[in-house]
Amino acid sequence: SLLLDQAPKTCLNFLKLSKIKYYNYCLFHRIEKDFIAQTGDPTATGKGGDSVFTLLGGPRFFEDELVDHVLLKEGKHVGFANKGVLGMANTGLNKNASQFFITLADGIDYLDEKYTAFATIQDEDSLKTLDLINNIICDEKNRPMQKVWIKSVTIIEDPFEDHPKLVIPEDVEPNEAFKAFNGIDAALA
Repeated sequence: SLLLDQAPKTCLNFLKLSKIKYYNYCLFHRIEKDFIAQTGDPTATGKGGDSVFTLLGGPRFFEDELVDHVLLKEGKHVGFANKGVLGMANTGLNKNASQFFITLADGIDYLDEKYTAFATIQDEDSLKTLDLINNIICDEKNRPMQKVWIKSVTIIEDPFEDHPKLVIPEDVEPNEAFKAFNGIDAALA
């Protein structure tokens, strides 16, 4: 469930990148047990990825949408206290692009003032999938030894108008990082 009131620009970015199938075949390039699983970089290096604003001719990065104190007072702000919260991975203050992470455990609310929370996973099947991801064997740099990726993102509702320059493909081919992965394919394991 997207947090539209809390992080509208981040939700727009995520929805439009999803709509153009940007996240299809993106590997989870970093998994830290009982912490986070990170994806959204087509290069799977942790250094790549662009915001939808870049693809439309704007800057690569967009601003943080951290703790909304009005929503916090109303008890409606969602932070990283629970498993299944999606947050923007960034390269510093106001440097968000396409990479995001999902919390794999409760109690990570110390990230609230540093990263934008923009969605939550609430259904039991998806939370069970997070448990499987949490148990993937990784190397010393937290890179998964199994291929874990986003097959596709289904958009149920998009409250934002599409920009005229937004090109929505019928389908996309796997990216080079996906094709080059040499570990075990988690879907076949």
